[in-house]
Amino acid sequence: MLSSQVMADRIIGMRATLRENLEKLGSPLPWQHITNQIGMFCYSGLTPEQVDRMTSEFHIYMTRNGRISMAGLNTGNVGYVANAIHEVTKSA
Repeated sequence: MLSSQVMADRIIGMRATLRENLEKLGSPLPWQHITNQIGMFCYSGLTPEQVDRMTSEFHIYMTRNGRISMAGLNTGNVGYVANAIHEVTKSA
């Protein structure tokens, strides 16, 4: 069983990795809000229309207000999620 500190550290790491991936993709948008938040959920800043594209084009699910579960991210999918966010926010 994982300790709460191990889980918290993993989520903090996933926040940092998601932000780093978005910045490496060349996104002109500011992403510091991802690493400034705490907890298992993150307000991504995506619009309802962008969330709809995340679902329909990339099969990534979140609430329509852009809230995503950070616990659902891992080293195997964080790059895919970052690429999808980058794609739907390119024209923002």
